[in-house]
Amino acid sequence: MSIDEQTVVARVERVTTRELRLWVRQGWVRPAESASGPVFDELDIARVRLLCDLKKEMSLSTDTIPVVLTLIDRLHQTRRELRALTQALEAQPDDIRQSVVSAFVEIQGKDDKADGGQQP
Repeated sequence: MSIDEQTVVARVERVTTRELRLWVRQGWVRPAESASGPVFDELDIARVRLLCDLKKEMSLSTDTIPVVLTLIDRLHQTRRELRALTQALEAQPDDIRQSVVSAFVEIQGKDDKADGGQQP
């Protein structure tokens, strides 16, 4: 679904057109471009809502926002990769899956002991 600037501002009442354009210029939101201007999708709107939370609710500084966005983007990328890995593992025969699971559990146990049982 293609959404224009005005619709984004109407749907996310906490953002102004000026802020939205600034966030696009800063690369914090990356809409597609069309002949009539930027075109947003549902993921862009979710990111605008997140930015509103970070800037307006949590009062994060402009210097901090790119760091937080990078960490969130990396987390989402890792989740996509883990889903793909899970699908690849599920496609394997039972004996292979069990072998991989056993190796994973063993490695996790070693990591836990090395960390002294501390969670990050």
